[in-house]
Amino acid sequence: MNAKTANRNIAGSEARAALGTVKSLVTCYLVLSVLTLGAIVLMRNNPDLVTDAVWIRGSIVAVTAFLMLSFASGAAKGNPRALLRLRLVSAIMVVVIAVIIALPGGFPTWMKIEQAVCGVLLLGVVGIANGKRVRSAFAK
Repeated sequence: MNAKTANRNIAGSEARAALGTVKSLVTCYLVLSVLTLGAIVLMRNNPDLVTDAVWIRGSIVAVTAFLMLSFASGAAKGNPRALLRLRLVSAIMVVVIAVIIALPGGFPTWMKIEQAVCGVLLLGVVGIANGKRVRSAFAK
């Protein structure tokens, strides 16, 4: 299925509304990620709150948030490859977030809480992007 065909399939459908919700969730994820980077910069002189791992994780999350917004926008326009990328990256990020929260140490409590909020947002993305309404709109 090419992007034009998929676009026709989602026009005016429940899938279009679902993908609009996905874009909103990913936008919230992006905003939270950028705010977190800002907090990291502000707290950079406190080594108990900002470790090297926090810098790295905060940067990775911000980059993936920008990518996911691109994927969500493409999916909302009917691009099946963008939807596939969104489904894969959001699911992988949820698993990584679960590991970060579950493992002791590594990240300060404030970062684990921020990651938990990100995880909740991305669980919504995973649920909707893999849901029947969206999948059926992109079915071959």
